[in-house]
Amino acid sequence: MAALMELAAIDAGTIETLRLRLCDERVAATEAIESSKRVMANLLDARRDAADDEHDPEGPTVGVQYAESSALLQNSRHHLDQVNAALGRMTSGTYGGCELCGTEIPLARLEARPFAAHCVRCAQVVGA
Repeated sequence: MAALMELAAIDAGTIETLRLRLCDERVAATEAIESSKRVMANLLDARRDAADDEHDPEGPTVGVQYAESSALLQNSRHHLDQVNAALGRMTSGTYGGCELCGTEIPLARLEARPFAAHCVRCAQVVGA
């Protein structure tokens, strides 16, 4: 892996703004995780109490709703991992450098996705 750029390449005010956004995203992701867990628990309770919801013409089945909530939970956990990793890069002084090639991640990308770990070219390669 190429050497990553130093944190000093991005001015301190911008870093602080991005750090605050990441902290807000961490709170939102944590709340989404807890909400998904509650929804899934309620759906399991409803499934235990329900008769045959597989043939209910009134809406989606409990199984479908559970699958949707499970996917949301997985996505929220992944996002939280990305946010925590970005905050870790800030602490270690490697934030703003591509983890694959070591080049600088454009500030516009970091402003759009403050948890970005790859430059645009490498993100396309790894599908991030």
